[in-house]
Amino acid sequence: MQAVWKGGKSARYNEQMNASRSDVLILGGGVIGLACALYLLKAGASVRVLEQGTPGCGSSHGNCGTITPSHAPPLAMPGVIGVALRSMLSADAPLYLNPRLDGPRLRWLLGFARHCNWHDFARATTARAAILQRSRQLLAGLVHDEPLDCEFVEEGDLYVYRTAQRQAADARDHVAVLEGLGIEVQRLRGEQVEAMEPALKPGVVGGLLHPGDARLRPDRYAAELARRVVELGGVIEAGARVERFGTDNHRITQVHSSGGVFEADRIVMALGAWSPLLAKTLGLRLPMQPGKGYSLTYTRPAQAPRHALVLREASVCVTTWASGYRLGSTMEFSGYAEGLNRTRLDALRRGAASGLREPEGPELLEEWWGWRPMSVDEIPIIGPSMHWSNLLLATAHGMLGVSMSAATGELVASMLGGSASPIDATPYAPARFGL
Repeated sequence: MQAVWKGGKSARYNEQMNASRSDVLILGGGVIGLACALYLLKAGASVRVLEQGTPGCGSSHGNCGTITPSHAPPLAMPGVIGVALRSMLSADAPLYLNPRLDGPRLRWLLGFARHCNWHDFARATTARAAILQRSRQLLAGLVHDEPLDCEFVEEGDLYVYRTAQRQAADARDHVAVLEGLGIEVQRLRGEQVEAMEPALKPGVVGGLLHPGDARLRPDRYAAELARRVVELGGVIEAGARVERFGTDNHRITQVHSSGGVFEADRIVMALGAWSPLLAKTLGLRLPMQPGKGYSLTYTRPAQAPRHALVLREASVCVTTWASGYRLGSTMEFSGYAEGLNRTRLDALRRGAASGLREPEGPELLEEWWGWRPMSVDEIPIIGPSMHWSNLLLATAHGMLGVSMSAATGELVASMLGGSASPIDATPYAPARFGL
């Protein structure tokens, strides 16, 4: 893809520029779209973002805000399909597969099953680790240099175990994989974990500390990215739902939205879980499904954890910020079914109560659900389309959109600006799916 701006200034931007035209039009105002906008603006492009709601209102809003190179290993591995099938019998299982018949979801599951082997596991882990580690490095600089007021804390992520069996399994598999990638993991005894975290109930048998992980408040992060995008001259069109495209000779000429008709030299699709629905109108079949997640946000309890925690047996993530406290996690494959599932929210509460002295804060502020954009191989889809000459995809980040956001923005800016890629972009290319 040839660059359309050079020397730090847009080649097309001038005072008479059509108000609906920009160098780059970004579809989606979550953390991925906003990070792409920020890096493109810093590279000298004129940028407009179309967001169907408000910036960061999708899966960026209610996740636990952990920045996790430790999550490089994917969900897809030998044995997980059996776990998923058994979960159909238990609506409160951490990994839940809704038994409702759904053709697109079934096709995705069959494709996902084909990736549940050790070869694809290793390939996905390596690809995810590269973008996660780069993004972790960039985020610290962004927060400091921009600056972004998002409660960013670099204190690591602590996995807590109450059964020796679960701890041994993770020590055998999870730790070995991460250490092979150069990602530090510290093994802790139960008494060490309880001393570090007085908020935990007694009975901890051990822990794994990932000191390279961090945390932030994701809604504040999205809001701060949006602020900087506007300050740098970008335009964010809120309430602009993309409805259709105008095309000519394998090129997108116009984007029709509820907020108007827009044109650009380059289009970036960063719509998260909505990407497959819109891509289908362009004849692209993105191998993605929404993975529904839930969270509960409270005011801070008196005994709030000092670290971001993962209560492993319960599969509950616990994050504390200066301004609040959140319980989250779970993965539900129910297609595009909307709404809260009380059974799964109750499972979060029970899981937290099993491990924490004070599992809920004094005031419940929000019950939330959101769709994570899950690719069939659990590697994000980032790069130029094979079928549309001015379309670039930046989607399918799964549960790791916040963690991967900065590196994705940098990578997209390098692709569109013609500069050298900071990481090998090959594993993320849409071409692997013929897109």
